[in-house]
Amino acid sequence: MGTEDKLRNAADKAKGKVKEAAGKVTGDRTMEAKGKGTQVKSDLKQAGEKVKDATEH
Repeated sequence: MGTEDKLRNAADKAKGKVKEAAGKVTGDRTMEAKGKGTQVKSDLKQAGEKVKDATEH
């Protein structure tokens, strides 16, 4: 996994956590769900990159 990809995934996950927390604080379930979704998406991208790296080596 490239450094840029790692940083991008980490940034996406952090954004998701912020959205989720903001949704919890404000009672906005939609924002909370979007934050969780962003985190899951980031985790899936990271897993895909790890598989890609494993098959390339």
